[in-house]
Amino acid sequence: QVQLVESGGGLVQTGGSLRLSCAASGRTASRYTMGWFRQAPGKEREFVAAIRWSARSTYYADSVKGRFTISRDDVKNTVDLQMNSLKPEDTAVYYCAAGSTWLHTSGSGYTYWGQGTQVTVSS
Repeated sequence: QVQLVESGGGLVQTGGSLRLSCAASGRTASRYTMGWFRQAPGKEREFVAAIRWSARSTYYADSVKGRFTISRDDVKNTVDLQMNSLKPEDTAVYYCAAGSTWLHTSGSGYTYWGQGTQVTVSS
């Protein structure tokens, strides 16, 4: 069992930055693939980024590549998403997720989910 708690969301202007953090608890949390997803109002949930356990690999959606960076600290059991050059279309609830295999860009590939944190980018 893995519990995930996101933090760091908020309101930022276009071009600004935010750093989201996901705290994972559970004995084997460090062995999971960790992903970030987002869901905007009226839209389906979409994949943002993923990082393999031991940070050996990362993968990004085209829409955030070059602007977002995912990282993890397996000692602290945290996964961060650094978001730069934010755009209004990045506005969404952002979710942290944990899955047992690599690589899934579909939410069905992840077993555990956090409650989400709101990110709002004003134009």
